[in-house]
Amino acid sequence: PKLHVNQLSSIGGIGEAIRQEALSVDHLETMTPEDIRQLAASDTIGTLLPSAAFFLRMPFQPARELIDAGAAIALATDFNPGSSPSGNMNLVVSLACIQMKMLPEEAINAATINGACAMELEHETGSIRIGKRANIILTRPVPSLAYLPYAFGSNLIDKVFINGEPV
Repeated sequence: PKLHVNQLSSIGGIGEAIRQEALSVDHLETMTPEDIRQLAASDTIGTLLPSAAFFLRMPFQPARELIDAGAAIALATDFNPGSSPSGNMNLVVSLACIQMKMLPEEAINAATINGACAMELEHETGSIRIGKRANIILTRPVPSLAYLPYAFGSNLIDKVFINGEPV
């Protein structure tokens, strides 16, 4: 299962998700030190939704603390009309770096292969490997990976490929 927990309060959702062997727990705006410890000691992926926290003016998820504790995390948009009316992954990666203290490499990893793992799609997509679907973007020339979150208001995407075909 996948559970939405700890958006508004910490009431044992992390522990229950782990007991149910949840693939992922989504939101995690409200995390206690014990929640972080439990998640880090489990195989459950914490999916952080920074655009929901941004839109609702809530505290951002403690990405740095989760990573430092050893938790696997993914990034996603939570695209919906009520709490996150944007599917903009560029914004998500930027918020993760600027507000949640993630390194650009960590944010890109969380948005790609870890996101695929959180949906049990890691054997099909999420990284560039022989045999996987070639769902990739090519950016315009950038000076470094750090430029991607820095230029959060710029569309740096040059080309998009879905299943190896340009779109």
